[in-house]
Amino acid sequence: MIKHQKPEAFYDTFERKGHDEKVTHYCPGCGHGTAQKLIAEAIDLLGIQDRVIFHSPVGCSVFSYYYYDTGNIQCSHGRAPAVATGVRRTLDDAIVISYQGDGDLAGIGLAEIMHAANRGEQITVFFINNAIYGMTGGQMAPTTLLGQKTATTPLGRTHGRDGEPMGMCEIMEALTSPVFIERVSLSTAAGVMKARKAIRKGLESQIQHKGFSFVEILSPCPINWKMTPVSARKWMKETLEKRYPVKTFRDQITERPEIDTHQRLPWLNDEELIELLQGNEVLPVCSGSGEAPEEQRIKIAGFGGQGVLSAGVLLAKCGISEGLEATWLPSYGPEMRGGHANATVLLSPDRIGSPVVDDPNVLIAMNGPSLDLFEDTVAPGGWIFVNSSIISREVRRKDVHVFKIPASDIAKEHRLLAAANVVMITAYMVNTKAVSVETLRSILPVSVKKQEYVQTNIKIIEQTIAYCRDA
Repeated sequence: MIKHQKPEAFYDTFERKGHDEKVTHYCPGCGHGTAQKLIAEAIDLLGIQDRVIFHSPVGCSVFSYYYYDTGNIQCSHGRAPAVATGVRRTLDDAIVISYQGDGDLAGIGLAEIMHAANRGEQITVFFINNAIYGMTGGQMAPTTLLGQKTATTPLGRTHGRDGEPMGMCEIMEALTSPVFIERVSLSTAAGVMKARKAIRKGLESQIQHKGFSFVEILSPCPINWKMTPVSARKWMKETLEKRYPVKTFRDQITERPEIDTHQRLPWLNDEELIELLQGNEVLPVCSGSGEAPEEQRIKIAGFGGQGVLSAGVLLAKCGISEGLEATWLPSYGPEMRGGHANATVLLSPDRIGSPVVDDPNVLIAMNGPSLDLFEDTVAPGGWIFVNSSIISREVRRKDVHVFKIPASDIAKEHRLLAAANVVMITAYMVNTKAVSVETLRSILPVSVKKQEYVQTNIKIIEQTIAYCRDA
């Protein structure tokens, strides 16, 4: 007879450390493994495995998606409550868990957790307090005790230099919205049993639609504390729990009415949502060329100021007007003008799963560095369009179609250098026939901000068509 086994909410093996591994990546004596098994047990006991979406940010918990056989989202550092809020307001039936360490929650993510708690988001937060930044090398955290030595406080934390340790349960208690706030400790077997009850209660409050729950779990970190697992738990009991008393700060689960989630978010149907996202802009409906041979994965690249990003928007609008699905994903450096910039546009007759493109089948290179950077990423058989006014070298690839056009020179002839991007877009349309140039003519008047430039752009389009015809 099996007396002990892993919770169903845990995977049988943990592939993070290799095939068929049975152990997690946590250090010997670490409390994360204990806390996470308690959460998995509660998920099993409450029968919510298929409803759980587990949010783990940067830190020791970063690989939780290798362990939990539930929905998982790996979040940016400190941003788990923000991501959890989006999930909570989108999926009524989900059980949303945010699992965060003290550096993550009380440090970089303090604003996110405070506002989520103040709004009373219907999520359950498990806060691991080991008084240190664990994963990144043992630096001082907001919860580090006075006098405690860390990598960044080798002589010990002081009030004058570093301020006082932050009690997150005490801060949560100052807010009126949280429904359940409790601090537990993993220092003893009895403490683990109390932690099990608190974890279950934090999840039950969400199942009952009661509101925001916050469970702080004092947890050992022997490696960074430079202690043995046994001495670490003794230190927790004798020192850490004096600064962070174990108790229930608030339990209003039975008193609070259920939250009507439909009052929290005005649900929109697809047409209303599209109208909201489009704003006031109305694009003309165009018949299109209907000659697109495949999904168009387009990378437009150059330097800031060449209209790279706006070219991507213009091309995406043309695709939308022809009834195609379209995405636009910009990327640029902080310096913007003069720095590198690129935009990825996807055009497809089918739904698009992701706007990210690693292997474009079209590259529109506005300058030399962009050709250097993206030439090798173009899929075999794809197209590379080169602004030969600026790019002097030849394309090395022999397995792609290459079209060179002096885009900047053509735009200069019309005293509108910024329209070099329109030249490149036109050349792409004429050569691939994936999108109709007639659509571009229709979209320009509703896309160009300065209407006095519309006719100049139309003239540039016509000259580009003639150049492509004679090339």
